[in-house]
Amino acid sequence: MAALLALGGALCWGVGDFFGGLASRRLAVITVLAVSQAIGLAGLLVWVLVAGDAFPGISPLLPAAAAGIAGLVGLGALYRGFAVGAMGIVAPISAASPIVVLVFDATKGKTPAALQWLGIVLVLTGIAALSREPSNSGPRRVAAGAGLAVVAAVGFGLFVVGLDAGADESPAWAVVAARGASVSVAVVAALITTTSLRPPRRLLPMLVGTGVFDTAANVLVAAATTYGAAGVVAVFGALYPVVTIVLAWAVLGEHLNRSKRVGGVVALVGAAFVAAG
Repeated sequence: MAALLALGGALCWGVGDFFGGLASRRLAVITVLAVSQAIGLAGLLVWVLVAGDAFPGISPLLPAAAAGIAGLVGLGALYRGFAVGAMGIVAPISAASPIVVLVFDATKGKTPAALQWLGIVLVLTGIAALSREPSNSGPRRVAAGAGLAVVAAVGFGLFVVGLDAGADESPAWAVVAARGASVSVAVVAALITTTSLRPPRRLLPMLVGTGVFDTAANVLVAAATTYGAAGVVAVFGALYPVVTIVLAWAVLGEHLNRSKRVGGVVALVGAAFVAAG
């Protein structure tokens, strides 16, 4: 059950990220985040009412709230990376998030297994292949969006760690806490930067799609952590870039050279090894 739920979460994340990336090419990233996250929060409140879970209290939900803020930073970096670079490069690099979960486990005395060490090597190798590209004016340079993709990976990894800790009492309330925190931070950021929160009507369907699919992914992943280990959930959750890359190829016509395609596959395989170990 955990694997099936996490796989559904990966599918939803991939579609939501694609919509979010497209919207970020037309709107400020803060606008995309604030509006799409608020739309998702409305759906989550309905889920809480349907689930009928009792409110677990503030303290048990603090890790989930922190996860929401980390996830917001990760999404912001990812969407901005999609706006300035190729989705086929940025998405696989962001899949390195399971390494963050591994580092967190290491702080609690859990040493990496041999398969995880292999995964780390593969992820770093894949990232190196994806993030470097030739320049006509000189030596190789960092691919557009690669640095932002690394920030996204860290944010997503911390999101999984926090959500796993906060979902023990109630997955529904944990996701609400995460989304409530992310919406609050996004709105405050928009007010501080005087960024408009009123997108053009023609872009509203795209923002609704971003919010709905991202929220559905969070719900599925939170539920998955209650059925199985976080590592299993991370394995399937890390497959979301595959969906984004396929959509970028089919809809936008993005094409990567052979070395970048190989690098993307290596990074994704490595992320799965890290989580599976």
